[in-house]
Amino acid sequence: MNARHWARAGFRHLRWYLRELTGEAEYDRYRERHLSRHPHTPVPTRREYEVLRTLHRETHPQSRCC
Repeated sequence: MNARHWARAGFRHLRWYLRELTGEAEYDRYRERHLSRHPHTPVPTRREYEVLRTLHRETHPQSRCC
């Protein structure tokens, strides 16, 4: 394996980690779930998804210690 291969693999892992850390990959998982469960309904845009997610968090608060 050469240096280019390792650089690409490292970049892919870093990109995956940052997407998971920032929550960006969450929309992709939601989109896949939505398409498999509701194939005939339109998929909400990323912005619509964020609004729905925020509303859900506000109406279903979780207890926190701090």
